[in-house]
Amino acid sequence: MTECPYNPLPNAEPDHPKVRFGKVGVLLANLGTPDDYTYWPMRRYLSEFLSDKRVVDYSAWLWQPLLQGVILSKRPFASGAAYKSIWNHEAGESPLLTITKDQTAAIKEQMHKQFGDRVVVDFCMRYGNPSTKSKVRGMVEAGCDRILFFPLYPHYAGATSATANDQLFRALMEEKWQPSVRTVPAYYDQPSYIDALAGSVTDAYAKLETKPDILVTSYHGVPKRYLMEGDPYHCQCQKTTRLLKEKLGWEDTQIKTTFQSKFGPEEWLQPYTVEEVARLAEAGHKRIAVIAPAFSADCIETLEEINEEIKESFEEAGGEEFTYIPCLNDSPPHIAALSDVITQNLKGWVE
Repeated sequence: MTECPYNPLPNAEPDHPKVRFGKVGVLLANLGTPDDYTYWPMRRYLSEFLSDKRVVDYSAWLWQPLLQGVILSKRPFASGAAYKSIWNHEAGESPLLTITKDQTAAIKEQMHKQFGDRVVVDFCMRYGNPSTKSKVRGMVEAGCDRILFFPLYPHYAGATSATANDQLFRALMEEKWQPSVRTVPAYYDQPSYIDALAGSVTDAYAKLETKPDILVTSYHGVPKRYLMEGDPYHCQCQKTTRLLKEKLGWEDTQIKTTFQSKFGPEEWLQPYTVEEVARLAEAGHKRIAVIAPAFSADCIETLEEINEEIKESFEEAGGEEFTYIPCLNDSPPHIAALSDVITQNLKGWVE
């Protein structure tokens, strides 16, 4: 991390402690990752994730005994096996961590071109490492008296953007000299983001001998109850699909919105991706493509759930050709889109 030299405070006495200030931090935040796919690292990660009231809002007296008992006795084994199947063994880390590092490096380069050493760029995770608290502390120590906090979720949801912001605010509570902060809002309809999505679809289709019958846009699901309680996530996902369709110049019949990763007994946003792809195959759509617009980086939900479980559901129902279109990751159009969002939100702090 680039450090700001020690600066004397205006009108400070000669013996005043030296401090760093004058930098602007850009802190990217993603969901998180276990440190390893073995039992105990997986259990620690899942316990932190599933204990978040933004993720599972059941009463603690009811939920925690179930979580710490039955669920965390078994689920780390299944989740660990899934992570092992996609793990970046060479780097010793999850693909999400690898990709987030690459995104950060690319954005850091872009910000340096625009603003020089004035802007410091780093990343954190909501769950696991590197923690939000440690990265906020590091930015303050580096002289950042302003921080732009950027949850890497195109669509706002209480279980993603809000909990990331919650963790930022908890970290700020421990700072003697709190930096000024801004949180980046959802960018689900940002033109450069839609352009990047459309470009990834066009590029993927150009590599196929036969065009898929339909494109499934699979978003991470949330309980339907959250929508009824005012969470805008469902509406924002629907708008992204519509804008993508319009950018591609397609008809309504060529694209469909679905939701994946259902967990627990209650109803979630529908249609469920795993069921819908099977219905499509049974209805005669033998070739489909799937894209995950709500994920800024490929992770367990895309590399394992979509490209293995959901693909299997499609093929078992009679589907013949399944194409997964990767997340935007650190592609140049995506880095340009994210940098555009950052630049817009830095206005008034740096020009």
